[in-house]
Amino acid sequence: MLSAAPAAASGGGTAVPEPSDLALFTLGLAGLIIGRQSVKRRRRDEDDRDA
Repeated sequence: MLSAAPAAASGGGTAVPEPSDLALFTLGLAGLIIGRQSVKRRRRDEDDRDA
C-alpha cells in the first residue's frame, strides 16, 4: 500500500516546532530589537550634537 500516511500525520497530534527553529526565531527577534534600539540611540545622539 503506497498511499499510507506518515506516522506523525496519522496520529492526529499537534505539530511542535523544533527547538532549533525556536532558537533561531528568538535570536532573530532579539537582533531586530537591539538593532532598532541602537538606531534610535544613534539618532538621538546626533540630534543632541546638532543642538
